[in-house]
Order: sequence, then C-alpha cells, then structure tokens
Amino acid sequence: MKNHEVRKIMHVITRRGMTVNELVKEMSGSGVMGAGSLARAVDITEAMIKDKDCTVFLGQAGAMVPGGMREILIEMLESGWVDVFVTTGATLTHDLVEALGFSHYQGNADADDARLHREGWDRMYDSYMPNEVYPGIEDFLSPVLKGMVGREWTIREFLWEIGKNVKSRSLLKVCSEKKIPVFCPAISDSGIGLQVWGFIQKHKLMVSAFDDLKEILDIAWTAKKTGVIYIGGGVPKNYIQQAMQFSKQAAYAVQITTDRPEPGGSSGAPMREGISWGKLGYDAKHVDLFCDATIALPVMHAALKERIQ
Repeated sequence: MKNHEVRKIMHVITRRGMTVNELVKEMSGSGVMGAGSLARAVDITEAMIKDKDCTVFLGQAGAMVPGGMREILIEMLESGWVDVFVTTGATLTHDLVEALGFSHYQGNADADDARLHREGWDRMYDSYMPNEVYPGIEDFLSPVLKGMVGREWTIREFLWEIGKNVKSRSLLKVCSEKKIPVFCPAISDSGIGLQVWGFIQKHKLMVSAFDDLKEILDIAWTAKKTGVIYIGGGVPKNYIQQAMQFSKQAAYAVQITTDRPEPGGSSGAPMREGISWGKLGYDAKHVDLFCDATIALPVMHAALKERIQ
C-alpha cells in the first residue's frame, strides 16, 4: 500500500480539564473505528452548518425525549443550525408532555411490566412516563383543536398552530416561533394522533397528509445545496431521502444509527447507498456513525457549540 494512501494513527490522549471539542480532535487523530466516525460526523456537521448556501434537513426518530436529549434538539433548532425538521409523532408527543409540565423518569429495564401497568407507568427501556400525561394532553389539545375547525390544514401548519399555543419551551414552540418547517408524515402514529382521532369523531377537522410532500420537495428543489443529519432512521429519514431523490442530491450527510444494513431497511442503510438512488451526491461528504444517539449526540453538540458561534 502506498504511503500517500494511509495516515498514521495518533493515539488518543486525554488531559485534565480538556474540552469536549479537544477530545473530539483527539479522536480525529485516531481517525478509525467509532472514534474516527464520530470526529468525522462533527466535522461534516460543522461544514454543512457553516455553508451559507446549504439548507440543512434534520431527520429524527427514536426515543430522544425520554432519553434526555430534548434540550439538545431544541438548541439545534434555536441556534439556526437546522432549516427543516422531520420527526415522529412520538417525539412530538413526548415533547408536548414535557411542555405541559409532566416529566419522564429514570427507571429499570428489568422491572415487572405488569406491575408498572397496574401502577400507571409506561416504559421505554429504562425510561418511564406516567399514564396521567394523556388526560393532560387532551385538556390542552381540545380547545386548540376546536379553534382549528373550519379550514383545511397541512400537517406542518397544524403543528405550527399547536406550537403557537404552547406556553413553555418546546420543540413545537420553537419551530412555530422561528417558522422552521416541521414535518411529521406519521403523526397519526402517536399519542397526539390518538387525541386528534378522538376529536374528529365529533368535529370536522381537516388535515391533509399530502400537501406537506409538495412543500418539502419545493424546499429541496429550490435550495442551492442540501445537507442531511439523521438521528435514527424510520419515516423521517426516508421522507427526507425521497425529497433529495427528486431535487438536489445532498452534498453533506451524517447518520447516527444502531441498525444494521443487511436486512435492507432504510434505518440501517449506509449513506453511500443513497448514491445509487440519486439521493446523495457522488462527491458528498458523508459518514455513518454506528452509536447510541444518546451518547453521540451530546458529544457532537458540545463540540459544535465550541466551533460555531
């Protein structure tokens, strides 16, 4: 192997009082395995955020709010790092739970689930949520939804309107206030969706599931350049990927996932697979970071806060 094709691995050195960004730079010196991938993920994310011509799409799935990542996601939106946010109904439900004054709790993955059910707890691995949140969501949403009767809404407009009525810090509120397009194509698959379904049994509330698709395609089509960040996979990732396929191929791509590629699903598909679909540019800067997002995301965010003013 020719010398110019390889670089020497620099062994990671930690120092008392070093910053997170300094640690990530040490990982970059190693440059291999998970440490190297994490360092490249920070570098590529920094590049797409600093690229003034780049429209950044954030796709997020998984239990990030029950996993304690809510403030990081809110800060990413508040800081102007994200231009388009695509997420799950579950994330928005858990976000609303916190915004309404409820909490998620540290629990035990080996708990007796029958007992938890009797005691009114819902478990997400070792994170718990009390069942009492659902009447709270209904009490909040009912008057908001009544005010939305009489016209047709896109899902994005629907979510902005909910966010406008949230009084405390939340993902929905910041998207509504900063006019960040927030798309949730599977909104019905959530606690919010169940509440809306119950409401429309008695009231005529119209929410279009397809007009959002035109909007996200228009955003991607008119962008000078695009970059994608995927925390988890699922519907949010694929929704953004298909927007790239029918518009501008992404110039930057970062994926944090724990899924495997062999079953052929979108959640585990490596970024370079998107080149075959026309979703990722041939020369795009991209990385697959195989790591629990509740580990990788705080490290990446802390390092980026040092680099981006």
